[in-house]
Amino acid sequence: MPRLHGPGTHHATRCRRRHQPRTRPKDFRITPRDPDFDLYDNVGRDADQIHAARYNLATRSDLKRWARRDAEPFRKAHPLPDQPWPTPDLTPYLDALAAAQTPAEIEAVTDHVLDAAEPALRAVSDYLVAAARWRRENRDAAKGSPSSLLMTAASRALSVLAIVDEAGLSRLRAAYDPAPTPTASASAEPGAAMGLPPAPPAPGNAPHR
Repeated sequence: MPRLHGPGTHHATRCRRRHQPRTRPKDFRITPRDPDFDLYDNVGRDADQIHAARYNLATRSDLKRWARRDAEPFRKAHPLPDQPWPTPDLTPYLDALAAAQTPAEIEAVTDHVLDAAEPALRAVSDYLVAAARWRRENRDAAKGSPSSLLMTAASRALSVLAIVDEAGLSRLRAAYDPAPTPTASASAEPGAAMGLPPAPPAPGNAPHR
């Protein structure tokens, strides 16, 4: 008996194809997500959340929230101070800085600030070094790894002192030991600025005895 072809037949074929399960590649797998994973759209979201929605990634807030939740028993067993370190009063330093008139005076204030801040900067650097060495992760650490980044941060915490000291020395050198400037007579003669002997007289102009 010949098969009939009509609109109804084509509709049934399309429905069967539509409801057939799609086969997945052999290496396909669904990556399990944290049950607290948030999905974001572009409405009322910041750039981090928009990027996360586009690439199905966890945001910084997601990661921090999960870490706080999982570390809660540890925090209870090892209580830490909740208050930040006391903020230094910069009023006397800023008042003195506003009154400074000479390089020596401004450096006196800056040196005093560095002397007061150095213990805190060194304490931060020491902690970052200890964090980088946690479970000896610093051994053979690749560039850009957490341990490598922490060691870099520890070094830069102290580089503040060196950079400010360099700026102060440059200011004082300009005031007390400026670079010598060439004199007018030296600059008028060719080669004098480079320490060369003066040019010989032109031929025919030699002095007569």
